[in-house]
Amino acid sequence: MNRYFRTDLSDKQPSVIQVPVRRRMMCLNESCLDPYQAIREQFLQRLEQVQLNRYLSPVSQELGQKLAAYIGSGIQVEQVAWGNGADDILYHVFLSVREDENAFAVSLAPSYFDYKTFCDMVGLKIRFVELNEDFSFDADAYLRLASHPDCRLAILCNPNNPTGNLFPMQQLRGVTEALRDKLVLLDETYFEFSGATFVHELYRHPNLMLVRSFSKAFSGAGLRFGYAISSAENIHNLRKVLTTFHTSILVQSFALTVLENVPLFQDQVKGIIQLRQKMYNLLQELPGVKVYPSHTNFLTFSVGERTAELFQHLKDNDISVRDVGAHRRLANCLRATLSCEEDTQALYTAIQSFLQG
Repeated sequence: MNRYFRTDLSDKQPSVIQVPVRRRMMCLNESCLDPYQAIREQFLQRLEQVQLNRYLSPVSQELGQKLAAYIGSGIQVEQVAWGNGADDILYHVFLSVREDENAFAVSLAPSYFDYKTFCDMVGLKIRFVELNEDFSFDADAYLRLASHPDCRLAILCNPNNPTGNLFPMQQLRGVTEALRDKLVLLDETYFEFSGATFVHELYRHPNLMLVRSFSKAFSGAGLRFGYAISSAENIHNLRKVLTTFHTSILVQSFALTVLENVPLFQDQVKGIIQLRQKMYNLLQELPGVKVYPSHTNFLTFSVGERTAELFQHLKDNDISVRDVGAHRRLANCLRATLSCEEDTQALYTAIQSFLQG
């Protein structure tokens, strides 16, 4: 143990993404569309007016206005805070709610694995309510755990990653209303693919905070831009744990240019949704394959006890997918991002050849 750091760090590991690197990267929910190439000219024109030798920039004010307008539902600039990806926002939300060494958050399982990663980083414990076999969840069990005095945060991912399903809006509403004295964080990272959002209900739920990202629908995985939406009071308090100049003006400039080209990315999202449904139908017809419905940009599927063999077969065919089988509810399951016709067809052909081999 190194005496210079927190004692609880001694049994932790740095956060590292370990996925097979192959030609077709269908493992990290990225997009085949390079946003820089798509909006290059407009972005470069904007940079001509950006002064990187200054801390303050009019880009920040304009970005706030454009982002609030994109969110809609009467959201004002003071109700939004952005950071270096949705992960950065999650990290700082967890940091902001940690009260003491007994404080914990509640999440569903399986869900986004980095909830635990970021809780660990800030010294916030996390407890889980396991999903049912059909990926629904027991709201009463969730509320019993989240109602504990030491629970500081209730997390719900909708649609859920890596199961891909949506939870009933009435159930989520009921949880939020029942936990009036807790902050409820609704992860809407895949909102653009599902169309399901609570943004129009924020005024009814002062304890609710939404988190979204430019990594998925806006093809900006490497951009690192995400944002939180909540009441002005909640955002004000979240800003207390954000450093003053926490997001590069270059990133802000690109995000602003993205927001000036929303229809381009909406068309990309529509194409992915169609591709997802097509692939879902094709996989359903293959003997021995179980594929789950999805409201995201990925599909989760299994070939039972042969899933590990399929995973290796895909790697051998230069295709990288994500093994999401660590939790028993997704035992022997893989997750593949669907973003372009070429990669999706290659994946389908490889699965076919494996089943026929």
